[in-house]
Amino acid sequence: MIALKRIGLALLIILIFTAMVVFTAGNSSEVSITLLHWEFSSPASLAFTIAFTIGWLFGVICMGLYAFKISNERRMLRRSLRMSENEVSSLRNLPLNDAD
Repeated sequence: MIALKRIGLALLIILIFTAMVVFTAGNSSEVSITLLHWEFSSPASLAFTIAFTIGWLFGVICMGLYAFKISNERRMLRRSLRMSENEVSSLRNLPLNDAD
């Protein structure tokens, strides 16, 4: 099973590298990028790669924050459940009062 994962990862890396080489070869023209007062000139493939990387990082950060929020909520719900279970067990242990 581990060997299959390693082979799959190696194939994925080779596929990404091949796509990167094909993309770079097909997009060798220069692109001018203006950000506020700065102007940059770079190959189109590099500009797309940087934009993709920034977008990917933004997605990873957003998912990390969401996962942190969910785990924090889960921890609070577990604490509340534990407190409720303790309260129910303590109420079950109380002696019953007779109606007379």
